Amino acid sequence: MLTRKQHELLMFVHERVKETGVPPSFDEMKDALDLRSKSGIHRLIKALEERGFIRRLPNRARALEVLRLPESLSEGLAAPRARGFSPSVIEGSLGRVRPTSESNGTAETVMIPVMGRIAAGTPIEAIQNHSHSISVPPDLLSAGDHFALEVRGDSMIEAGIFEGDTVLIRKTEAADTGDIVVALVDEEEATLKRLRRKGASIALEAANPAYETRIFGPDRVRVQGRLVGLIRRY
Repeated sequence: MLTRKQHELLMFVHERVKETGVPPSFDEMKDALDLRSKSGIHRLIKALEERGFIRRLPNRARALEVLRLPESLSEGLAAPRARGFSPSVIEGSLGRVRPTSESNGTAETVMIPVMGRIAAGTPIEAIQNHSHSISVPPDLLSAGDHFALEVRGDSMIEAGIFEGDTVLIRKTEAADTGDIVVALVDEEEATLKRLRRKGASIALEAANPAYETRIFGPDRVRVQGRLVGLIRRY
C-alpha cells in the first residue's frame, strides 16, 4: 500500500514519461509535490523502488522506469490522515479507563485505539485512521492519552520490538534522550526509533546494526508520542 505522497510521485513520473519519454528531474518532482527539499524525493523514490513500483537505471541521469501502477486507487493508496496526526479526533472512551462494574467503578481494562502501522525499518507514512480498539491492562499505561500502532520492520529488534508487535504510545511532543518515540520527519513520514539529541541536531537511532542512525535538524523532526508498553501475540 502506498502513502499519498508516494502515489502522487509515482503518477507524476508515469505521466511525464508517457508525455515526453523522459523522467522528470528531482527539482521538478520536488516542486510538483510541494516538498521543501530533494531529500524527501529521494526517500519517496527509495520507498517506491523497495515496493517494486519503479526501478532506477544505473549510470544514467534522471533514469527512472515505472515497473507497475497500483491496481486501483483504493488498493494502492493508504488512507489519508490529518497532517501531523492528532489522536484527539478519537471520541468517547477510547484511550481512557473503562469501568467493568458500574457498582464499584473498578477499572480492569483500558480501550486503546489502534491507529495503523509504524515503520521499525525504512520510514513510511505510517499513522493512518483509527481502525479498531484493543483492551489493555491499565498497568501497561502511564497518565495521559494513549494510542497503539502495529510494528512493521526489524530495526528495533535489539530493543525487544519485533515485526507484528503492537506498541503502546503515550501522546506527547516531549521526549528525553534515550526514549523510544514515534517521530514525524518532514511532516511526511513516521518511524519508531530511539531519540538522541546531539547539540542542535536530533538523531533517530535504530536498535539493529543493519540500520544507520539518521540525523536531522531540530525543525525536521516532531515527536508524536513516547513508547510506554508493548503487546505481543503468539
